[in-house]
Amino acid sequence: MPQQQTSSPGQGQRFDWWAAPAATSAPAAGRPNPGTRSAAPRTDRTVPAQPVPPVPATAPTVPAAVPVPAAAPAGTADSTEVYRTVQASEAFQDIRRSHRSFVFPVSSAFLAWYLAYVAAQAAAPELMRTPVAGPLNVAWLLGLLQFASTFVLTWLYARNARTKRDRAALGLRWDTQDQLR
Repeated sequence: MPQQQTSSPGQGQRFDWWAAPAATSAPAAGRPNPGTRSAAPRTDRTVPAQPVPPVPATAPTVPAAVPVPAAAPAGTADSTEVYRTVQASEAFQDIRRSHRSFVFPVSSAFLAWYLAYVAAQAAAPELMRTPVAGPLNVAWLLGLLQFASTFVLTWLYARNARTKRDRAALGLRWDTQDQLR
């Protein structure tokens, strides 16, 4: 039977926490139920006599070459060509233009608003400490307005997408799927 150790391993020895405890044919008498907790330290972990050697590093395996699919049967379109055609289409460009014309200005405005808040805090701390109402000062008010503006911009983006882009994007998606069938 292997010798059990209750303290930490000595210098130069590694303790294998994941090793299975020594196998016994019957549970030890007086051993608590595994589902219960005990304040007594566990003594069922063993320390190997020899240090555990490190696992040798192996070279990464290179996956086998991916087979190139055979040419598509006549009448079906190659998906790459379909997506490139869709990307070059005027409808897709309109959707992208609409997205960019909303996202870039709004993101720039929000970033400028945030940086102005930080700059005001650094450059004019006395102004930011000016009381507005009770314990609420200008810094708190502008900080809370940062959160409010985040929610407003999220709502504006969702509304803009729903009213200006979603229907066109869905139609383009259905057309693309039809071409791939």
